[in-house]
Parts: sequence; structure tokens; C-alpha cells
Amino acid sequence: MAVLLDTAALPHQDRAEAFYAAMMSASVPSRVEHEVPDGEVYARMDFWQLGAPDLFRSEGSGIRLVRTPKHVRIGAPERLALAVQVIGTGRFSQANAQQRVGTGELMLVDLTTPYDFAWRGVGASQAFQIDYADLGLSVETVRTAAQRLPSSPLYDLVLHHLTVLSTVSDALQGSSAAAMLGEATTRLVRALLTSAAEDTRHDVPAMTDVLFTRITWYARRHLADPELSPARIAAEHNISLRYLYKLFARHHLSFEQWLIAERLAAARRQLAAPESRHRPIASIAAQWGFLDPGHFARRFRMAHGMTPQEWRRQQATPE
Repeated sequence: MAVLLDTAALPHQDRAEAFYAAMMSASVPSRVEHEVPDGEVYARMDFWQLGAPDLFRSEGSGIRLVRTPKHVRIGAPERLALAVQVIGTGRFSQANAQQRVGTGELMLVDLTTPYDFAWRGVGASQAFQIDYADLGLSVETVRTAAQRLPSSPLYDLVLHHLTVLSTVSDALQGSSAAAMLGEATTRLVRALLTSAAEDTRHDVPAMTDVLFTRITWYARRHLADPELSPARIAAEHNISLRYLYKLFARHHLSFEQWLIAERLAAARRQLAAPESRHRPIASIAAQWGFLDPGHFARRFRMAHGMTPQEWRRQQATPE
């Protein structure tokens, strides 16, 4: 997490200007109006990079953000933001539609067109920002979905996901899993918008993409669990074993081979870790689901062209 702004550390007379600068760095150009411009302006802004998309949280005193046609003409990345109102009530208008955004509700902001958003008193909003190109949906689908978000069966799932996303992102910053989380969230947002827009051309691919991402995420979190099995994964996701295999086949993968490859990769990283230098190879293999050391050695050689012992020696640094 990067803290873009914390006005508690700034003199009162510098806070409004600092707020504007931080807002412009995290989002798109707009006009900023403070509810009490000559009074107590306070705010905190946090930012998480999740691969290509990002997460932006702003909390503070009453504000109004107005993105005018002139701001749009200045230019900015073609992005949209799916935001959850974390504290207070927001007032949002775009494309001749007005929305009252209560605490714990979602709003979709097309950052390529004018809009008006405000809250009074203390408020907070948390927005997942993504490029149109990465979302893979037409502008028409997105704008149709913006008016129908609560109608989607995925609304509550996405709302919960975005609400806890900052906490999860904190734990993943600096790891490759942060980008994976961004990709998974992108697919989830795509499925929400597709179902809300009732665009049947994207329904099946979007929903299966979300399910596939959830399953692979779950499996990677439980790789070291000796009880992890295809049957358990299918049961955890309320699908049949047959459908689990079919889902992986759609991605040109064999589930068993994918799982073995993931476990081999985890064991390979463990073998190279300095803190595991003196652990027996059989112990590391067992940790990642390979109870037969000979089977592990054969699989490792097939995948990496050398034995686990040779890999460990190659990765060791001189003392």
C-alpha cells in the first residue's frame, strides 16, 4: 500500500492543494470542491497496484468531484472504476442518470465521460480502476450495466470482494500474487457487468472465467494440504467432478497435470530458499504432496531436466 495523502501531517492552509494533487495522481482530472473550503479539510488516500488495474481508497471530509467535458478533452487513460461506498452516502450523476450511493453499495464510473460525485460530512469510497482494454467489454455494455448493477446475481459477491480487497491487497503487496488478484478481480467485474447488461454473448465465458480463477486461486492456497483432491475442489465450488475436468479442458489443461506442475513449482522455490537449505529433500517433497521421494525426483527431472539435488546445488550461493 502507498499512502498518497494524510492531511494530519500537513498545515491546514496546505491541505486543499495537497488533496487536489493526490486525487489527480490517483484518478483522472476533475474539479475538486470542499464542503467547507475555509474550514477543517482532512483526508487520507491509499493506493494499491494490482498488476494493470489498481485500487484507490479516499476517506475524509465532505467533497464534490466534477469531471467536465473540458477535463475529458484534456485526455486520460480509457478507464472505468467500480467503487463501493465504505462510509457515508454519496451522490453520483453521469449520462443523465442520478444515483444515491448508500454505505455498502456499488457504483460504476465511466472515467471517459463527465460525471459529478459528492458526499457530505465524513465519507469514504474504495474504487477498483481498470482499463477498458483489459476489461474486454464494449462501452455500450458497460453503460447499460451501470444502470442495472443490483439486478446481477453477482452483485453481493462483488460487493463483498471489493469491500475486503484492500485488506487482502495489503497482505500481497510486493508478491506476484498481487497481479493475480488484480486479474481475478478484473474477471469478476467483467462477469458482473456482463450479467447486469444481460449481454448473452459474454455470459458463459465470463462466468466460467470467474469460476476457473476462483478454483485455481483456491488450489494454490491449499497446495501443501495432503487432503487436496479433485473431488474436494469440486465439492468446495458446488460443481461436479466431470465439470471440473471440463472447465480445465476449456483452458487446454489437464487438472492433474496442472496441479502437479503447481506443486513442483512450489517445491522448487522451497529447495532454493536459504532457510530450507538443510531440510531433507524428501521432507520438502512431502510438504507439497509428493509422499514418494522417487516419484518426486522423476517428476522433477521431467519438468526441469535435472534432479532436485542438482537444482539445489545450482541455486546455492557461496558462503
